[in-house]
Amino acid sequence: MSDMAADPTGDGSTGTGPSTPPAPSTAAAPELPPRVLAPPDAQVPYTLRVLGGWAWRIVVIAAALWVIGLVASTLTFVFVALFVGAVIAALVNPLVNLVDRILPRGIAVAISLLVSAIAVLGVLAFIVVAFINQLPELIDQIVTLFDSIREWLRTGPLHVDATQLDTWLSGAQDWLRANAATLATQVIGGLGTVGELVAGLALAVFGAIFFLYDGKGIWGWLVGLTPRRAQVRIRTSGVLAWRTFSAYARGTVLIALSNAILVGIGLVLLRVPIPIPLALLVFFGTFIPYVGAPVAMLVAALVGLAANGPLTLVLVIVMITIIGQIEGNVLQPLIMSKQVALHPLAVIVSVAVGSVAAGIVGAIVAVPVVSVLWVVVRYLGGRDPENPRPPPFSGDPGVRVAGDG
Repeated sequence: MSDMAADPTGDGSTGTGPSTPPAPSTAAAPELPPRVLAPPDAQVPYTLRVLGGWAWRIVVIAAALWVIGLVASTLTFVFVALFVGAVIAALVNPLVNLVDRILPRGIAVAISLLVSAIAVLGVLAFIVVAFINQLPELIDQIVTLFDSIREWLRTGPLHVDATQLDTWLSGAQDWLRANAATLATQVIGGLGTVGELVAGLALAVFGAIFFLYDGKGIWGWLVGLTPRRAQVRIRTSGVLAWRTFSAYARGTVLIALSNAILVGIGLVLLRVPIPIPLALLVFFGTFIPYVGAPVAMLVAALVGLAANGPLTLVLVIVMITIIGQIEGNVLQPLIMSKQVALHPLAVIVSVAVGSVAAGIVGAIVAVPVVSVLWVVVRYLGGRDPENPRPPPFSGDPGVRVAGDG
């Protein structure tokens, strides 16, 4: 029994001998843990991910703006007319609110627009009559200026040959004679532009009437089309935008009128001819910030040079400098509110971009558009101390819409 216990195989050998092969293992091999791969985004540096996120969003925004600009370019006539209507509404709205205290809103709008139209037409009639009366003198001054420039080119530091000057003048006269028919055709074709001007003015007046009569209702209807969670911010953004636009429109007109009056008085004191047309030129030039008024005043300086000599030119330049200081340091801070206070570089860049994109209309429209956009962006970004952004919305984040915090 003991032998059998010592020899379990029964063949006389022990289980520990060298001739005994190892029994095959029936245990399963241990399983290796699955390999966990990091997300692909984790392989990209954080800074590069942030820049990439900014990049594709900027591209999408640029594409959207390009599409909007393409659509706007085809509807420039409508947008300009509505812009003019908004300017009219901004200028007349204080009078409408005053009359509205004693009369119904519709009658107040009609009376205010009628009084404003009579006042504007009266001023324009006075200016036109004065311009017509001074037109012969204006022509004489232009001829005198031309002769003075010609004499300066001949006797000044350039020493241009008189024969060469006569050749240039003869070439210009020959070009005018050769293209007289084309120029006449273009003038006749300009009647279509006059028709468009009348149609645009009519659209602007109708737009101003409805803006004044039911502007709040129109804006409320537009806000009602937006998601409910975003309506508070959209409504407040619209109020701030209109307040800024109105302040800019009224301020620009007052500054332009002040510049024109100061320039007119200065030109009369300096005995510069045609002061009223030159003052009118300064009035319209002021609507192009930092550019229009100086150019118009430079024309006045050249007229003074042609009429009274270099001393008048110097005095007009001094007057331009003084008026510029009054506008920048007194009129702008006093008339323009802080809501439309843009850095001069932003104003100049806006005017340049607007003029390149849409010519003179773009130069005029650029600054108020940028002012409105800046006010809205500052409010939505929570950087407007006077109008804090509404608190974030509560609720399920999965059902939030654009405009939620």
